[in-house]
Amino acid sequence: MKQIVVIVMVVSVLFSCGSRKRKHKSSKSKHRTEHVQRKEDSRKIENTDTPAETQEIVVPKAVSSTDEYIKLYSDIAMEEMKFYNIPASITLAQGILESGSGRGRLAVEANNHFGIKCHEWTGASIRHDDDEDQECFRKYKDAKYSYRDHSLFLTERKRYSGLFELDIDDYKGWAKGLRAAGYATDRKYPEKLISLIERYQLYTYDDVVTGKAPKRAKSSLSNPEDVHYVVKGDTLYSISRRYNISVKELQKLNGLRDTTISIGQALIVKS
Repeated sequence: MKQIVVIVMVVSVLFSCGSRKRKHKSSKSKHRTEHVQRKEDSRKIENTDTPAETQEIVVPKAVSSTDEYIKLYSDIAMEEMKFYNIPASITLAQGILESGSGRGRLAVEANNHFGIKCHEWTGASIRHDDDEDQECFRKYKDAKYSYRDHSLFLTERKRYSGLFELDIDDYKGWAKGLRAAGYATDRKYPEKLISLIERYQLYTYDDVVTGKAPKRAKSSLSNPEDVHYVVKGDTLYSISRRYNISVKELQKLNGLRDTTISIGQALIVKS
């Protein structure tokens, strides 16, 4: 009888240990599966060109002028040019025009700087009156994602493929090509883009990316030394000291309304 009791106790102990071992193994397997899933989800978010719309929107900095807008977003436009071969001048001009220099409702409330509508979009959105009442527009966590989506919008649609056969700094060809491909219904859209590019010398950002000297500024002067190309750390005051010219004279020569300048900008420093 004692032997039977001992056998029963041993069997019970072995069964209990096996059960705990299987349970621990199952729990470990489940944890590993969840870890792999989180890792895959993280990789998916990191590799996607659209942000995770479950996160809070980054409130954009208030922009007081077009010059300030250019200063804020020129680096992003040049980065997009390097990756997607879209002239930075065109990207900036479209951003200025479509977003009202970052002060329009879509830019302020949705970080949408290019007026891109929902289409196949599955992320967050905002309703806004455009061609029709309360149309669906894309909403981004950060303005930089709007710039990236603009690049993808142009590169992934066949109707814009002809644009990429143009010279990368042919901003006039790009402006006309966008209208011809149906990006905008406004017949004066190309002229508006070209006007902004030339008024604010946005072509200098194309030159920075391509490594070309800003030939347009040089062509109007007999001496290339009469042009200064803005580098990081430059201010109108420091440039005026360097070339022995007043800040007011610099502003007058270059049609500047304030002291805002941008990296890569060509400034005439001698009359």
